[in-house]
Amino acid sequence: MAGPLGLPAQPTEQEFVSCLKSGLVLCNAINKIQSGAVPKVITNQSAGLSWENQTLTAYQYFENIRNFLVAVDELKIPSFEISDIERAGSVGNIVDCILGLKAYHEWKQSSKSNGPWKYLSGNIQVYCRVRPAFGTEVKCSIDYIGNDGALIILDPLKSQLRKNFQFNKVFGPNVTQEEVYKETQSLIRSVMDGYNVCIFAYGQTGSGKTYSMCGPAIGSAKDIGINSMALNDLFQISCTREDIKYEIHVQMVEIYNEQILLDLYHFLLLNQFVSFTNFTLEIRNCLSNGGLSLPDATMHHVVSTSDVVNLMKIGDRNRAFSCTAMNNRSSRSHSVVTIHVCGRDVLGNKLQSCLHLVDLAGSERVDKSEVTGDRMKEAQHINKSLSCLGDVISALAQKSSHIPYRNSKLTLLLQNSLGGHSKMLMLAHVSPEAESYGETISTLKFAQRVSTVELGVAHVNKESVEIRDLREQVFCSSFCT
Repeated sequence: MAGPLGLPAQPTEQEFVSCLKSGLVLCNAINKIQSGAVPKVITNQSAGLSWENQTLTAYQYFENIRNFLVAVDELKIPSFEISDIERAGSVGNIVDCILGLKAYHEWKQSSKSNGPWKYLSGNIQVYCRVRPAFGTEVKCSIDYIGNDGALIILDPLKSQLRKNFQFNKVFGPNVTQEEVYKETQSLIRSVMDGYNVCIFAYGQTGSGKTYSMCGPAIGSAKDIGINSMALNDLFQISCTREDIKYEIHVQMVEIYNEQILLDLYHFLLLNQFVSFTNFTLEIRNCLSNGGLSLPDATMHHVVSTSDVVNLMKIGDRNRAFSCTAMNNRSSRSHSVVTIHVCGRDVLGNKLQSCLHLVDLAGSERVDKSEVTGDRMKEAQHINKSLSCLGDVISALAQKSSHIPYRNSKLTLLLQNSLGGHSKMLMLAHVSPEAESYGETISTLKFAQRVSTVELGVAHVNKESVEIRDLREQVFCSSFCT
C-alpha cells in the first residue's frame, strides 16, 4: 500500500521500525487509506530521490511522525509514543497501530460499512437481528428497519406510540446467514492478527439466537451458523498465510443451572454419556497456562474443515435443550465455543489470541413458557445469570469502581472480554410478533445500554523473541538468587 520499503523478506523488528523512522511510510500509508489525513508531509525534494529513499533531518521526521499520530487519534486507531520509534523493545504499540490501520482499511473497503468505526476505539458493537414472523397473518411490532442501524418498534396496544432505537447494524427478517457473517468477518479475522474477540447472542427464548450462532438442527450448508463459518474462515487463513504458522484449538462448554460448567467435548473422548456432575470445570485466571480461563476443558486441534463440522455437531448434540410453550427446542444453558489461535513467524515471534462465541440461553417469562419442575429451575437460573450480566453491563457503563463479575459463572467466564482489551460484539435478537412486544423492548433497551460501554483499546497479544528471551533471563536470575 505504501510502496517498496527496501526491507528483506523477513525483517527484524529493528529493521521494520527503522524504515518507519522518517514518518514518510506512515504518512503515505494513512493518506492512501484516508485521503488528506496528513495534509502536509515533509519530504526532501532537493535530493532528487524517490520518497522511500529520502533521508530527513531529525526535526523533519519528528514533524512527520507527530502529524501521523494526530491523524491516527482522529481516526480512533490505537496510537504510540514518538519515543517508541527510538526505544528498543517498544515496537508492540507500533505494531498495534499498523494493524489498526490495516483493520480500518478493510472496514472502509467493505461495501456495507454503514456503522461508525468503533472496533478498535473501545465501544462494544451492537447488531440487532429480527427473525421472520411465524405465519403470514401474525400482527407484528416492527415498524421500520433502516440501513443506518435505525429500528422503530410499534406498540400493538397504542398504535400511535413508537419507540426508536439506534444500533451499529440491524438485520431484517430476510437477511441470510452468510450476510450476517460477512458483517462480522473482519472482526473475527482479526483474531489471526493477535486480537481477542468475543461475540455473544442475546434475546428472549425463541428469537433465533441459536440459529444465528449454530445454524438449524437440520438444514443445508448455506444455513450454517457463525460458529462453523468462523472456524472454517480462520482455518482457511491459517492454510494460506505463508509467513506465520498457526495452530487452532477449539473448546466448547455450557453453563447449566449456574452451578455446573459442562465440557461438551469430553463426551467425544469417552464415547458415552456420564452424569453432568462428573464434568464440573473450574474457572480461573491461569496466567501460567496461556491465560486460559478453563485450563481443564478439552482442547481439540483443528486440522481440516471436516474437523470443524464434526466438532460443532458433537457439541450441539450434547447441549441441554427442552420443549416449552414458547419454543419447541429451547436452549436450557449458555453455550461458549472458544477458538484458541497460536501463531509463530519465521523469526520465532509468537502471537496468541482467542475468539469466544457465546450463545446465551433465552430470557423467559415463566407464565408464558408454562414450565414446571426441573424446567422451572432451569428458567430461574437462566434469568438470574442474565440479570447478573445486566448488573455487570450497568456497572461498566457507569464506570463503577466495583464490577460484580463473581455473581455469576457467565460473567466470571466473560470477565476478560467485558473488562479487558478485547473486541466485543453483541447480536441482539428479537421476535417480531406483537405478543412479544414486552420482551422485544426489554431486549432492545438492554442492547442500547450495552452500546454505551467503553472497553479498553484492543491490544495485540504478541510476544517477540527479544521479550521472551528477556523474560526467561529475568526468571532464571530470580530463580538462581
